[in-house]
Amino acid sequence: MEYDFSFQNPTRIHFGKHALEYLEPELNRFGPRVLLVYGGGSVKQTGLYETTLKLLKRSRKKISELSGVPSNPTASKVYEGISLAKKFEPDLILAVGGGSVIDCAKAVAAGALTHQDFWETFFLRKEKPMDAIPIGVILTMAGTGSEMNGGSVITHEESKRKTSMESGLLYPIFSILNPELTYTVPKEQMISGICDIISHILEVYMSPSDEDNLSDDLAEAILGNVIRSARRALKDPKDYTARSNLMWGATLGLNGLLEGSKRQDWMVHQIEHQIGAYTNCPHGLGLSAISANYYRLVCPHAEGRFFRFATNVWNIDLKGKTQTEVARLGIDALEAFFREMGACTSLRELGMDETSPIDEIANSCKRLRGGYLNFTHEQICKLLWDSL
Repeated sequence: MEYDFSFQNPTRIHFGKHALEYLEPELNRFGPRVLLVYGGGSVKQTGLYETTLKLLKRSRKKISELSGVPSNPTASKVYEGISLAKKFEPDLILAVGGGSVIDCAKAVAAGALTHQDFWETFFLRKEKPMDAIPIGVILTMAGTGSEMNGGSVITHEESKRKTSMESGLLYPIFSILNPELTYTVPKEQMISGICDIISHILEVYMSPSDEDNLSDDLAEAILGNVIRSARRALKDPKDYTARSNLMWGATLGLNGLLEGSKRQDWMVHQIEHQIGAYTNCPHGLGLSAISANYYRLVCPHAEGRFFRFATNVWNIDLKGKTQTEVARLGIDALEAFFREMGACTSLRELGMDETSPIDEIANSCKRLRGGYLNFTHEQICKLLWDSL
């Protein structure tokens, strides 16, 4: 383990078919006011909304609601939530939904307890909040890992900027994970979530250090399980074992566990964020559209890492092949898996074409320095053109 690191994760997880039974005991730890945050009509269609309301009322909670959180949560929705929270003064924000709902709830939790503009302060200047309303989660979609981390990603519609904030104050106090709640997620959303899980793991795995590192071994194990479970879940969306593995794999993929002694890349996410800001595409499908071409550009700078990926994750046959050939075949296998699932493997599938503002999108991308290759503006442009 080459690099020093610190790790702490305070979120309490309740996992399984009966996880919702823990909601009332968790609610009893907080005061009477709960701000309920959710997305579109799916939580009402499945009955989860009514069940949650019943449990809130049985716990004698006063309830206010922020509904209609979009799949790519927006600054305007956060401002709406902050205004509501400042008037209602909740003791707890309960997010019922997937990562978008949770991310919106986190931004509201921090923004409601400051007099400053939440976007300018936390998302652009990257200042840390001094306080935040406690957050609880009932998770309905596997993908983002937001149920067990302190990150939030928000899109500012007017400036076409999609970026993140992170704070130890934004870790959910508790998260309820019942894999059965993911059964009714539309197929495209399930596929998008799986792509997001894989990308989260790869952002860390495809980065230094290359020393013998337990984090890499864990990443390979989770990747292998996610790939197997994805294939099973796509055949049978009600395969409990497959859905539970995907849900737990998503949580482990971005709760900090895999980051020990790793520098972390995160450029695939940075580039996709700006693609999403301009196209409003599903996040995971934006990731799958550029990942293979991104790693083809990185591969010559870390051939040994990609060789390991090919052999340990995809079981590429080594016979008669050079290290370079095996490394490239691992990237091909990743792209083929995305295609097998029905995910996007080109930006054209997301509605982009030669008339899209490629240079503008590339210029808006924040360039990080944690991976094997420090991307320039020109290289981001090449990636986008190659991915059309």
